[in-house]
Amino acid sequence: MCSKQTRGRRCARRRTDKPGFSFIEIMVVVVIIGMLAGAVAMRFGGVVDKAKVERARNDIGTIVNAIELHYTQHNRYPDNDEGLSGLPLKSTKDPWGSPYGYNSPGQGEPYEVFSLGADKRVGGEGQDADIYSWQLGDVVEDG
Repeated sequence: MCSKQTRGRRCARRRTDKPGFSFIEIMVVVVIIGMLAGAVAMRFGGVVDKAKVERARNDIGTIVNAIELHYTQHNRYPDNDEGLSGLPLKSTKDPWGSPYGYNSPGQGEPYEVFSLGADKRVGGEGQDADIYSWQLGDVVEDG
């Protein structure tokens, strides 16, 4: 507002309340968003891991069906040299980017299809555990 003395003249208005947010307010919001994102990632990280394991199990089931179809058509299972390459599959890579393995004969079966899990090494637990075709009938439970 202008004073009585400056009424006729142009009033110089000082702007002290600038629109927008201060740097500290923006930083507080960024930190809060980061904390929420971290909490969400921690909460749902295990869900993604379980989904990858389940996808690997489903993929192996699909590969087993393709192998059985191959047997029906050719009266034999693919040998180790052929592997999975001759089967009509969209992909032969597991959810962790490694190719599914194939052995003929398998452990107590004419063949086995497997994924080495997230760690890509034999053995492991959780998402690092190996998944074999002969395990598909087993129920996997987390404690």
